[in-house]
Amino acid sequence: MDLGTRCTVFMNSNVKQAQKEGATVADISAGLAYSVIKNALFKVIKIADASSLGKHIVVQGGTFYNDAVLRAFERTAECQCVRPDIAGIMGAFGAALIARERWEKQTTTMLPLDKIIALQYKTAMTRCQGCNNKCVLTVNQFGGGRRFISGNRCERGLGLDRKKKEVPNLFDYKMHRLFDIETLSEDEAPRGTIGIPRVLNLYENYPFWAVFFRELGFRVVLSPVSTRKIYELGIESIPSESECYPAKITHGHVSWLIKNGVKTIFYPCIPYERDEENGAGNHYNCPIVTSYAENIKNNVEEIETEHIRFLSPFMAFTNEKILSTQLEKIMQQEFDIPASETRAAAHAGWKELLQVKADVEAEGERAVQWCKENKKHGIVLAGRPYHIDPEIHHGIPDMIAGFGLAVLTEDSISHLGKVERPVVVSDQWMYHSRLYAAASYVKNTDELDLVQLNSFGCGLDAVTTDQVSDILTGSDKIYTVLKIDEVNNLGAARIRIRSLIAALRVRDRKHYQRTVKSAAYDRVLFTKQMKKDNYTILCPQMSPIHFDLLAPAISAFGYNVVLLDNDDRRAVDMGLKYVNNDACFPSLCTIGQVMDALLSGEYDLNHTAIFMSQTGGGCRASNYIGFIRRALEKAGMGHIPGHLGQCG
Repeated sequence: MDLGTRCTVFMNSNVKQAQKEGATVADISAGLAYSVIKNALFKVIKIADASSLGKHIVVQGGTFYNDAVLRAFERTAECQCVRPDIAGIMGAFGAALIARERWEKQTTTMLPLDKIIALQYKTAMTRCQGCNNKCVLTVNQFGGGRRFISGNRCERGLGLDRKKKEVPNLFDYKMHRLFDIETLSEDEAPRGTIGIPRVLNLYENYPFWAVFFRELGFRVVLSPVSTRKIYELGIESIPSESECYPAKITHGHVSWLIKNGVKTIFYPCIPYERDEENGAGNHYNCPIVTSYAENIKNNVEEIETEHIRFLSPFMAFTNEKILSTQLEKIMQQEFDIPASETRAAAHAGWKELLQVKADVEAEGERAVQWCKENKKHGIVLAGRPYHIDPEIHHGIPDMIAGFGLAVLTEDSISHLGKVERPVVVSDQWMYHSRLYAAASYVKNTDELDLVQLNSFGCGLDAVTTDQVSDILTGSDKIYTVLKIDEVNNLGAARIRIRSLIAALRVRDRKHYQRTVKSAAYDRVLFTKQMKKDNYTILCPQMSPIHFDLLAPAISAFGYNVVLLDNDDRRAVDMGLKYVNNDACFPSLCTIGQVMDALLSGEYDLNHTAIFMSQTGGGCRASNYIGFIRRALEKAGMGHIPGHLGQCG
């Protein structure tokens, strides 16, 4: 049973589907064993050919105590493994070696061996009451008033004052600046009540809507800060298990508004955000953010049963004029409000939106200055606007602040960075353009490092994570990505952050000097001379009807086009080796076809080019050319030119 190469922690939906299809427990178990290995080799280590590791390999880690995982590795890597009987504790030996290396002749506080053997302890479980997270704490009592607490996300779980009070935390600041906007009371609102769910694009645009509706005389009821209970409130109407958690939680917010008597809900569809990054190809929202209100309208049954007026107009936030023009029509149609009044309200809302942006940027600059003045380090915890939702980030900002590190958002410093162009990808999503700009600033700032939050199920991050990694690692910065979903166990995230801090300290101790390099991608273009030299142009089969017509049409103009016919399982396996783990299945097939053909030995790689069509829209299909460029570089074929054809 092939369950793919995703981390097995996030494979519930794959396993459920396999069960529906009648797979046995043995087949699923074997599939998971292979997934562990393929994920590690092709997605974490990112090697293209497992056999390149060698024929005789020593494995370590407790995972390899599993005989199925061990055998899956041997078969995948075509090698013979040696598994020591201490494989599961080799990490402890490594920790001991590090401790010995860093020992500065201090007196140890470790108990003698006889006392360790005689040690007795009691364990109890409790919940921290310090905040809404209500972390599950494990309290180990060792006698004599000594205890050790685990499971906490910040110092409050330990009964200590939070370091966060001293350390800048832009997540906390931004959450309040966005939503602590004064609204009208019921008595002050002649035009009634508008409910707004605190979800997705509202984490970017709420200041506009709060002021806009206030100026028009509406009372705005905002759904509360997300909690697990809010999520569970709408869980029955979620149409797909594979959606990202920020989308899933939207259902609960809409249900909360309905259950609290709100009869008119405003949740707009926003395909375009502000055009704020010079040089970016476009300023789309992702498909989920663009139109998730349509999903809500078609799946939340209470909207119909409770006779809710659900307004989900499509509009663009490109600039004030475009937005205002659209709103004039909508407010006239829905509420009979004159255009002049709507225009004035839109102007006030736009002014507030820009002021919030300026305030967040100013706070970001202060945080950077704090790091420099206090010789402290800061972490840009980068993601999308809705990642400041505590239920979505699960307290990761507080955890980082607890280590004494300043926590910044990507939009608090993105205005300070300049993206070096061209980039490998098609830079067309506004939130992602910020990510690239923030990474570009971090690349040049020694006091900062970047950790990217990646919601499980976010297909567009197949594009962004690789690009952000390129920007940072190309200049010897450490890139860390944390995958998050509805599971709020932060054990793995804590380990990753501690590892990052440890690596940064080692660099400081060794006075590590980075080499800052340009992140611009040197594109190889198809030239007229290449046409004269009769280059073979490989075209992947993407649509059996259309491309069968496209290939001879291009050939009629004197190009030597070969339409590939290897759209089979072999191409999929090849795509898994060269394409990001979160890319969609069609992209695996497409890039797999190209790489399979190039590695077949059938073509002269010095006289071969790639033809790839590109869609025009917010889907990641627009970035297939970026996937191909990255695959060519990975295979040592970066000299092969790619020719891009725009398709509507």
